[in-house]
Amino acid sequence: MTRMIPPVLFLILLAALAPLYVYHPTTLVMRSDAAMPWDVPLALGVTVLAWAFLHFRNKDAEIHTFKQPKALITDGPFRFSRNPMYLGFFLLLLAAAFFVNTWCALLAPLAFLLAAMFWYIPHEERRMRSSFGAAYDDYAWTTRRWI
Repeated sequence: MTRMIPPVLFLILLAALAPLYVYHPTTLVMRSDAAMPWDVPLALGVTVLAWAFLHFRNKDAEIHTFKQPKALITDGPFRFSRNPMYLGFFLLLLAAAFFVNTWCALLAPLAFLLAAMFWYIPHEERRMRSSFGAAYDDYAWTTRRWI
């Protein structure tokens, strides 16, 4: 996983939910009426992810997790969260887990959250600090990691 970029991890975890949806173990159902609120995290996830991606592209910033950052982006969605793209991926996986409606489906967003918190984000923060120094520290001090 040392070089697996977050979108690839997201797709792997999303694909892992497909068999759960097909076989849907009834003993692990979250709600029997199947009215899980999956549409709200889906809409939020798509919105946040698209907004952050387009903002990165418009600023000509480096989006690849393991490459050297070119710019410190602190506006747009990044004024609310230092990691809106990870938040968007997490919300999309949460929506998929709610759609599958099986308790064990919640392992996918949890796995992504843990990978982001303990691997991707610390790696990116070290790179940002080495590239932008005090400017990044000021930004990190005033902007939350997630929301």
